[in-house]
Amino acid sequence: MTHHDRLLIIDFGSQVTQLIARRLRELNVYCEIHPFQNVTDGFLTEFAPKAVIFSGGPSSVFADGAPMPPESVFKLGIPILGICYGQQVMMHCLGGKVERGHGTAEFGRAYVTPTRTRLSLLDGWFDADKEQVWMSHGDHVSEIAPGFDVYGTSPNAPFAITADTGRNFFAVQFHPEVHHTPNGKKLYENFVRIAGFKGDWTMGAYRDDAIAKIREQVGDKKVICGLSGGVDSSVAAVLIHEAIGDQLTCVFVDHGLLRLNEASEVVTMFRDNYNIPLIHADESDLFLNELEGVSDPEQKRKTIGKLFIDVFQKYANEIEGAEFLAQGTLYPDVIESVSFSGGPSVTIKSHHNVGGLPEKMGLKLVEPLRELFKDEVRELGRELGLPESFIGRHPFPGPGLAIRCPGEITRDKLEILRKADAVYIDQIRKHGLYDEIWQAFVAILPVRTVGVMGDYRTYDYACALRAVTSVDGMTADYYPFTHEFLGETATRIINEVQGINRVTYDITSKPPGTIEWE
Repeated sequence: MTHHDRLLIIDFGSQVTQLIARRLRELNVYCEIHPFQNVTDGFLTEFAPKAVIFSGGPSSVFADGAPMPPESVFKLGIPILGICYGQQVMMHCLGGKVERGHGTAEFGRAYVTPTRTRLSLLDGWFDADKEQVWMSHGDHVSEIAPGFDVYGTSPNAPFAITADTGRNFFAVQFHPEVHHTPNGKKLYENFVRIAGFKGDWTMGAYRDDAIAKIREQVGDKKVICGLSGGVDSSVAAVLIHEAIGDQLTCVFVDHGLLRLNEASEVVTMFRDNYNIPLIHADESDLFLNELEGVSDPEQKRKTIGKLFIDVFQKYANEIEGAEFLAQGTLYPDVIESVSFSGGPSVTIKSHHNVGGLPEKMGLKLVEPLRELFKDEVRELGRELGLPESFIGRHPFPGPGLAIRCPGEITRDKLEILRKADAVYIDQIRKHGLYDEIWQAFVAILPVRTVGVMGDYRTYDYACALRAVTSVDGMTADYYPFTHEFLGETATRIINEVQGINRVTYDITSKPPGTIEWE
């Protein structure tokens, strides 16, 4: 990306650091996230950023071993924006003071009011005298650094917005990257304008750069790609095929945890649209036998991940010259497993396709989508000319129905779940709601309930319907179905799916829940 101006995001461990990158990409600004420990003087010289953003993070600046940027970053003569912990670390490094809470912590919605009239970073702000923002801090700035002035304040953050306009250093205590700061995008627009970015980075540019990187990484070697039929793996496969042609072979692993008729649909769909070698590997008995008796969700994921690797190794051995395994890993997968590039954020859950490969496998990873969010992958898919039937599919997790079956997995429960899910999705499509919903599925619950059907007592499983709206998969709200829709769907499931006699609807947002049940 040497032909594009670059913005560096220094990651101090915030769970929403990737949303900063997302906001910048929406503005057609190329950026990269790097954990603070990797940002050395030499790195800064080589990367040559046009501007820098300090992310938030869970640490205290005065704690032993607290994350810090290199001192040289402040001497580059470029604009810097500090966010939350990024503000605190900026003040700490430049001569201000940060203190522990003492009643000034803020978590959630807050309102910032202006204290000075003009600051270029705030163009378009304070039209209504105050701006809603999202706060998440325990420590607070108690004294700003020399050269800084205060431009905004909140009840518990007297230095909510500060700036040294002479050096174009800006610092805010809130998170402008999250949707709960409604006017946050404007702040980023102003910052990149101040920094002089041309806004010339597009998904077309990403495509060209990714193809060049794949060719450089792979050379004349062969790649096998794990194809699930979902958006991510399909886009990854087509992108890699465009880069290296027949050096790519796709392996579609049927692990016995797919939805109704999904295996045949995926194979037919892919073979009809692309002239890419495809191996259909029916390994359902292997996976289901290994998962027998397993109920812990982490053990399920790790078992499936290990088996995927074993299966890919098996087929890689049959492909002469195969040295790489391609995966459709995305940003949300990475941040929920470990922070991007090894930063210090907290693990939420493991993902089967994150974390590298065992040395014994002898394959190296190709992950061309690792820095993208789901909507960006869809945009890239359109750039590559994929059919809308590929691009518009709801996300489907790598572990498949295993994580929609809390408790022990059995073949009988999976068959019940497949049929219930098919009815539910059919209902959503019939009512014209599929494209309004980010993701929808049924989870079969590990409980049986008493019911009555006709004159007979039943003792069958309960299930939960899940449907969410989201922009990037990082946060989500439940979809507000009408009671009529839910009633009609519950009736169809109970009448058409033997083994379920009770239907519930999950109205949990993310956070505190995750989108999937496990």
